[in-house]
Amino acid sequence: MADMKFKFTIQDYQTEAVDSVVKVFAGQPFHDKINYRRDVGNQVEQGALFNKANDLYMDMGFANAPIALASHQILKNIQDVQNNNNIKVSSALAKHMGACSLDVEMETGTGKTYVYIKTMFELNKQYGWSKFIVVVPSIAIREGVQKSFQMMQDHFMEQYGKKARFFVYNSRNLTDIDNFSSSADLSVMIINVQAFNARGKDARRIRMELDEFGSRKPIDVIAANRSIVILDEPQKMGGEKTQKSLEEFNPLFTLNYSATHKEHHDLVYVLDALDAYQKKLVKKIEVKGFDIKNLRGTDGYLFLENIIVSPKKPPMARLEFEIGYDKSINRETRIVGVDDDLYALSKGMEQYQGYHINDIDPIKGILTFTNGVEIHTGESIGDVSEKDIRRVQIRETIRSHFEKEKELYNRGIKTLSLFFIDKVEHYRKYDEDGNEVNSGELSS
Repeated sequence: MADMKFKFTIQDYQTEAVDSVVKVFAGQPFHDKINYRRDVGNQVEQGALFNKANDLYMDMGFANAPIALASHQILKNIQDVQNNNNIKVSSALAKHMGACSLDVEMETGTGKTYVYIKTMFELNKQYGWSKFIVVVPSIAIREGVQKSFQMMQDHFMEQYGKKARFFVYNSRNLTDIDNFSSSADLSVMIINVQAFNARGKDARRIRMELDEFGSRKPIDVIAANRSIVILDEPQKMGGEKTQKSLEEFNPLFTLNYSATHKEHHDLVYVLDALDAYQKKLVKKIEVKGFDIKNLRGTDGYLFLENIIVSPKKPPMARLEFEIGYDKSINRETRIVGVDDDLYALSKGMEQYQGYHINDIDPIKGILTFTNGVEIHTGESIGDVSEKDIRRVQIRETIRSHFEKEKELYNRGIKTLSLFFIDKVEHYRKYDEDGNEVNSGELSS
């Protein structure tokens, strides 16, 4: 069976956002494969044996070509883009990091990640630039960005005839940095700020001369590539220390993508909430929750998934409860009706004594027992653990998503479902430098 693949539709507003960045460098000549003599460090300490005839090839690195445009030319291009996009014109060039620092403002949910990945391909196509660093403020966003690169590989392969080589920076896997530097292909390093700006030992390694890295500092090897640095949600990377750390990457120039910029540079494209609504990109937001009733500690677990209505039968309910077996107690979903007795259905579980179904109301979405207990559709009662909560949330979200998609598909409206979690470490565990560690039950 073939793997399911996502199909991406090219949106005009996303193309406009990409073009707004690319046009800033109009007049820049195309130069690719700009090579330099790469610092390979102490090869003996790395345990590598090099043939002298191949030394020059092995030492070769590929960096982005320098910007050939004068500052006033870049500013003029920025002003032209701003006039075209009805944006307040900049009076001076913002040199936040590198030759310029450009802001792209896009409302959440409009494809910001897609836009900056496509921008990489266009900058590579138009000007030959091939080295990019994506900096994100958290591990959660880093995971999402990495997943986006994976999902969009075939899409951009169809458009540009090439794939981006990407990796997540890991201070314990420094060969990725050498591969990044020595590759002439479109290459991307994804890094979260904790990996170079935290207090932990692993975060400090990026600035340390490491024996296993040929007595080199990883930051020096990275900086030699003159990468284009893309900041995803820069308002969450505040602080003077972080900004100074970012400068160590020696960026050719910087691109800032956010819906809510805190620090402002040269703004070249805006798609705010009003624009998104007017372009009919956002139709409506619905929030679905479910209630938990913690009754007495001896009360049995119940979850009412939904009520089934049929013209030929009385209303039935899809109810999850516990069933006692010889060697285990399992939570199972059964279709039940009026007069069903949960004590009997659960094979004599004492906590269901008196749970005899009295009424199923499909209009109000309520199931009532003869003991007076009521449960609403999407509601859990009884002994509900945190794991149960997650399981119900995921199941109900999937169910609701497909119901809503079925309703809206023929109207050309895309359905998007999101999970909002309290802390990443409650779902995945990482060390202080952002490397995933075994999270036991949380990863199951």
